[in-house]
Amino acid sequence: MNNSSYSLNRRRFLTGLGVIGAGSLASASLLGSARTALASGMIGKNKEDVLLVIDVQNCFLPGGTLPVSDGDQIIPLINKLGQQFENVIFTQDWHTPGHASFASSHAGKAPFETIELDYGTQVLWPDHCVQGSDDAKLAAGLDIPHAQLIIRKGYHSEVDSYSTFVEADGETKTGLTGYMQERGLKNVYVCGLATDFCVSWSAQDARKAELNVSVIEDACRAIDLNGSLEAAWSAMEAAGVSRMQSSDILSS
Repeated sequence: MNNSSYSLNRRRFLTGLGVIGAGSLASASLLGSARTALASGMIGKNKEDVLLVIDVQNCFLPGGTLPVSDGDQIIPLINKLGQQFENVIFTQDWHTPGHASFASSHAGKAPFETIELDYGTQVLWPDHCVQGSDDAKLAAGLDIPHAQLIIRKGYHSEVDSYSTFVEADGETKTGLTGYMQERGLKNVYVCGLATDFCVSWSAQDARKAELNVSVIEDACRAIDLNGSLEAAWSAMEAAGVSRMQSSDILSS
C-alpha cells in the first residue's frame, strides 16, 4: 500500500467511515487456522505464537492523562494470558514533549479535535505518555517477567504512531516486523489499549506484514470516539484479523 492509500484509510477510519464488509477470503482462512489451534489446545505454547500487549501504561489507566474507561480491569487477565505464552512483547507510547499529536502544540485547538498534517488526519490528544514521566510507565500491576521485548513508538516529534509496526506516515518502521521475522514469530495475539486505536492499527499492520493476527476482545478496552470502535472492528475484519475471547486460550 502506498502512502496516499494509507493516509486515505486513516482518514476514513478517523471520521467513522471505515469500510464495513462481510470479511475476506483471508479472514476466513485465518479463522480456520484459529479454530485448528483452539482445537489442539496449543495457543501460546507454539514457538511461533506471541502475545502482543499494547500500551498498558499509566497514562491510559484511570487517573492517567488519557484514561481509557476500565483500562485497569484488563491487567489481571493479561497476566493470566502471559502465563500461557512463551513469547510476550510489550509496547509503549513514548512521546516527546510538545509532540505534534498534542492539542497543546496547536494554538486554539482542543483535545479530540482533528487537524491535517503532512501524512493525513490527526486526532489531537491531551499531553500523554511523555518520555521519562511516571505517566508513560508500564502499569505496575503487569506481572509477566518473561516478556522479551519492550518496543516504543511515537517518539518522532512530528509523526504519531498508533501502530507498533509502522508510524502514521505509513512509511516509518519501528523494527518490530524485522524482530518477529528473525524470531520466527508468525501468530500474533493482541491485547491492551485501546481497541479502536493502537490495538486496531497494530493488528492491521501485522496483517500487512503477512502475520496471522487475532485480537483478544475481552483483554482490550476502547475509547470509542465518534463511532471509532465499530469502525475499528470493521477495518480489522476487512484486513483479515480474527476476533476471539480470552477463554478461547485460557480454557484450551
